[in-house]
Amino acid sequence: ESQMQSVFTDIGKINFRDPSNYYVIPSVPGLASNSVASAAWISSEGEALFALPSALGGIFVLKLPPHDVPGTVSVVELKQSSVMQRFLTGWMPTAIRGDCGPSDLPISLSVHCLDHDAFLFALCQDHKLRMWSYKDQMCLMVADLLEFMPVSRDLRLAAGTGHRLRLAFSQSLGLYLGVYMHAPKRGQFCVFQLVSTESNRYSLDHISSLFSSQETLVDFALTSSEIWALWHNEENQTVVKYINFEQNVAGQWNQVFVQPLPEEEVTVQHDQDPRETYLEYLFMPGRFTNAAIQKALQIFSQGTETHMDLTWDELKKEVTLAVESEFQGSVTEYECSPEEFWQLQVEFWSKFYACCLQYQEALSRPLALHLNPYTSMVCLLKKGSLSFLVPCSLVDHLYLLSNEHLLAEDDAAIFDDLEMSRDVVCLVQCLRLIGESISMEMAFIMEMACSRLQPPEKAAEQILEDLIANDTENMMEDIHSKLQDIRNPIHAIGVLIREMDYETDADMERAHHLNLRMNLTQLYGSGTAVNVVCWGVCKIATIRFLICRDLLILQQLLLRLGDTMVLGGGQLFQSQQDLLHRTSPLLLSYYLIRWASQCLASDVPVDTLESNLQHLSVLELADTTALTPHKLVSGPQTIVELFFQEVARKHIISRLFLQPNTSLAETSLNWPHLVTAIVADFLPLLWPSNPSFLFPECLMGSCQYTQLQEYIRLLQPWCHVNMGSCCFMMGRCYLVMGEGHKALDCFCQAASEVGREEFLDRLIQPEEGEMVSTPRLQYYNKVLRLFDMVGLPELVIQLATLAIMESADDWRSQATLRTCIFKHHLDLGHNSEAYVALTQNPDPGRQLDCLRQLVVVLCERSQLQDLVAFPYVNLHNEVVGIIESHARAVDLMTHNYYELLYAFHIYRHNYRKAGTVMFEYGMRLGREVRTLRGLQKQGNCFLAAINCLRLIRPEYAWIVQPASGAVYERPGASPKRSHDGECMAVPTTRQIEILELEDLERECVLARIRLTLVQHDLSTAAVAGNSTPEETVALLVRAGLFDTAITLCQTFKLPLTPIFEGLAFKCIKLQLGGEAAQAEAWDWLAANQLSALVTTKESSATDEAWRLLSSYLERYSSQNSLYHRCVINKLLAHGIPLPNWLINSYKKVDAAELLRLYLNYDLLEEAVDLVLEYIDAVLGKGHQYFGIEFPLSATAPMVWLPYTAIDQLLQALRESTTNHYNIVLYQKLHDKMEDYQQKVSVATRDRLYRR
Repeated sequence: ESQMQSVFTDIGKINFRDPSNYYVIPSVPGLASNSVASAAWISSEGEALFALPSALGGIFVLKLPPHDVPGTVSVVELKQSSVMQRFLTGWMPTAIRGDCGPSDLPISLSVHCLDHDAFLFALCQDHKLRMWSYKDQMCLMVADLLEFMPVSRDLRLAAGTGHRLRLAFSQSLGLYLGVYMHAPKRGQFCVFQLVSTESNRYSLDHISSLFSSQETLVDFALTSSEIWALWHNEENQTVVKYINFEQNVAGQWNQVFVQPLPEEEVTVQHDQDPRETYLEYLFMPGRFTNAAIQKALQIFSQGTETHMDLTWDELKKEVTLAVESEFQGSVTEYECSPEEFWQLQVEFWSKFYACCLQYQEALSRPLALHLNPYTSMVCLLKKGSLSFLVPCSLVDHLYLLSNEHLLAEDDAAIFDDLEMSRDVVCLVQCLRLIGESISMEMAFIMEMACSRLQPPEKAAEQILEDLIANDTENMMEDIHSKLQDIRNPIHAIGVLIREMDYETDADMERAHHLNLRMNLTQLYGSGTAVNVVCWGVCKIATIRFLICRDLLILQQLLLRLGDTMVLGGGQLFQSQQDLLHRTSPLLLSYYLIRWASQCLASDVPVDTLESNLQHLSVLELADTTALTPHKLVSGPQTIVELFFQEVARKHIISRLFLQPNTSLAETSLNWPHLVTAIVADFLPLLWPSNPSFLFPECLMGSCQYTQLQEYIRLLQPWCHVNMGSCCFMMGRCYLVMGEGHKALDCFCQAASEVGREEFLDRLIQPEEGEMVSTPRLQYYNKVLRLFDMVGLPELVIQLATLAIMESADDWRSQATLRTCIFKHHLDLGHNSEAYVALTQNPDPGRQLDCLRQLVVVLCERSQLQDLVAFPYVNLHNEVVGIIESHARAVDLMTHNYYELLYAFHIYRHNYRKAGTVMFEYGMRLGREVRTLRGLQKQGNCFLAAINCLRLIRPEYAWIVQPASGAVYERPGASPKRSHDGECMAVPTTRQIEILELEDLERECVLARIRLTLVQHDLSTAAVAGNSTPEETVALLVRAGLFDTAITLCQTFKLPLTPIFEGLAFKCIKLQLGGEAAQAEAWDWLAANQLSALVTTKESSATDEAWRLLSSYLERYSSQNSLYHRCVINKLLAHGIPLPNWLINSYKKVDAAELLRLYLNYDLLEEAVDLVLEYIDAVLGKGHQYFGIEFPLSATAPMVWLPYTAIDQLLQALRESTTNHYNIVLYQKLHDKMEDYQQKVSVATRDRLYRR
């Protein structure tokens, strides 16, 4: 239903030239040229009918077909035949028929529709009323209205051009006809009832005749009980009156108080800026219409440009520009005094103001009255606007009545107690006397007192003194005499105050949903309705402010006169003081409502609305009806209109219609009753001293922060209701304005009222599952969230510190608040304060969480000095545990938790722990970071660990071997499973391995060597990082780093065999390889320290490799010549002839083993040569080449030969007889052996002989 459109929505879109929508009236016989009478109606078939006077007398009726049915327009003329006319009316005086046209020319037409007919009533200029039946096209009745009024001959002869006719129909009473008979200097209203007799004869039953003043009637409206009339008086002012023609025997018309025109002049004080004063006055809502200002602007600017469809703000700018440019253009002198400048400004602004006033007056000129018979709504149609007439309350009615009307007021209609009614009327007369005597300057004193928060009683006293001082017309005597007429002034004042007070003890119930009565959801929701209701409230506030002002002055007068002057004697001074203190808040309440009714709402940017919604969601207020963000219309909207449209309307309508036993629940939408009820329900919602806090809440929800601040400023000094809620609202305003410290002060002040005010109670409703604490703590939590969301950590800390004092007995709340303080100190970089907050946290779980956060954040910020230096009393193990778990869980190269832990232990002189940490770090680097940088760091780690152990006494210089990475328990890690999906049992115990300083030094050497290897060959990084010493040796050999490999082997006591085999193989490759291999070999050869050797010729890489091998064999001796053997084995295995230096070298060490090697590789010739040489050496020829100290002789020690090997050689030669050369070799060797045997025998005998 919210999408329903008005019937006028498409009116501008219709093509008015559509033949079905318009008709041109033919000129023959034509319409009456001077008549403006007309009537229109829609028949039961949907046809549109228009009745217009004919130039020849009679009535034209034009009939247009229904809008959705094709057809032609038909014209019917209702006219009497001449015979019938004479029969009905008699002969007309010829004087009438002069220039005025036919005597039966209708000057006012009205229509009354029946089911299948329509009665047309025509009031003609011959003062007769004619009634026509459209269906039968015949005149049913003619009545001479001059019979019902005092008639002179002049009137009967004059044409009745000023007469008016109106109809009113009631189901119970039938059809009423209201006729205004115009006569020079007087007029008369006659009310008739249409009576039908048998055989369709009709007559008029005269009900009432009412005489009116000499004012010019513009229009009037009729109901079945009342006449409403609109006049212009002699001063060209609008006068509206109404009268109940059935009950009012005295013929006393009731006054309607219409909107007066703005003041003719604006008073500008010397300390005021003319521009600001005039702009404020011109653009005060409800004072000037947009159209009037636009027209004045066009004239003022000499019509240079048109200013159409401007918004209120744009219009304000244009006006300022126009007046200022005119003003600047007129200032011819280069310099003028401030006084002259001010005077010129006033002059130009007053000129523009006069222009606006002129157009406002023209646009406010009334044209007609409109009365809706179904809702009894009376509207005043003006040239530029539409005014709605709203019922006036009793107090306002009495105060606004003129003296003659006030004296004529029926006392019984005021109160049941006649004496009280008279007292109140006399009291109001006194107030009127005071009000009429107050000058603009005096009125300004009270306005300023209210605005500047000064006591109104003092202002009233000052005004009273001014009145007494300036009393030239004996006003005080008149008041004294009126006071004498009041039987009980204290009681009368009390009654008046009670009538104006809207204070209620109960809180207004929050709005029901209007889903039950869908037709009510949009009731009074339009811009016009909102404007009418809110201006009704503004008018009431304005009038009652004046009443309260005058009442305060009167009470000051009563106090000054004393009890003796007050009739009824014995009135207590205290009673008067009490009344004075009741009147003052009443005055301020109406001042505040009037201010709010005239205060414009601001247009709010979208981002501000979104930010506001976020704040409200934090406060959990976003779902309340008061807080729907509202997009302002282009025209000026006041904050009261905003409140009514968004919030109050739903509350009021639901209260009036949806609650049982309400007076309006079953009635129709009667305008006077309904608008009165709505205004009466709206005022308590605006009333400052009521518990309802919807109005400020709506301002907050709609981002009207400046207006809300001013509202609370005007309210706070004197209103003691919702003080905490007001402080909270003021805090919200300060927060939005960026004044956080002021906001904090306000929020703290509001805390004292938590639990006592409805708004603050709604604010602290706990969420589902939320831990319920004390109301004030819940309040603090909400405000803390708000500060947190806005991003004001310093204020969060201040407020949380305050809240901790409230939560002395609630350790859970304390823990929450301490955590909050810790978090924000940490965010601000207040590390020491954060640490203190952490240590004071009573919840161990939260304390541990905070500690974890502290470690991580300070690490990320690289503020490690603070982190290490904190004392961590009773938290030492937790800190170590946190840092260790982080160290083991994160990437080693991007985070430095191990180094932090090392620093932590070093700072506390715990060197063994520090050494353990660095050793574990180094181990993990080797396993996980297989890069050059990782190996560099690993070496440094092992060095650091060694340094730590060297700082400890030797007996304590040991650490426990850290577990491998897989054994660490990582929280949240999934369990290890076997191939069939079963969880594998984690070994509960493991063997502990102790590492001493020597072990660490070896690891350090290994790390350094790995680094050397990777620096030489980056491709080995992936495997070198975690390789064992044996694997590292193999990698070094492969890379040609033989010196380094030997160092490693010596450190870990490993055999050098792999090194000699590797070097031998490289020599073989070089010997067999080409130039590329030679060039490549220089790289690894350069990495080994060759002994200096002076040569006369350039040596090749092969020569250098052999020389390196030779030097190693010389340098590193081995048991049983193991290294020689392995080198020769490698050479022979690859079929490489042994170099002489190698043979010579090995001959000296182990000739027998060389022989066996020759035999193994089937080198028979070399073997024979070796044996022959060896036998010669034993016998004394070249014995030094074989390392034989003493050759064979009777005096030397015993000698020996490797007989088994020689036998094997002889056997081999014997078996290969096919080779002639082998036979020669065999014979040669055999002979040599025989010779040897013989010489051995001789030597043996000589030895024995010598013995």
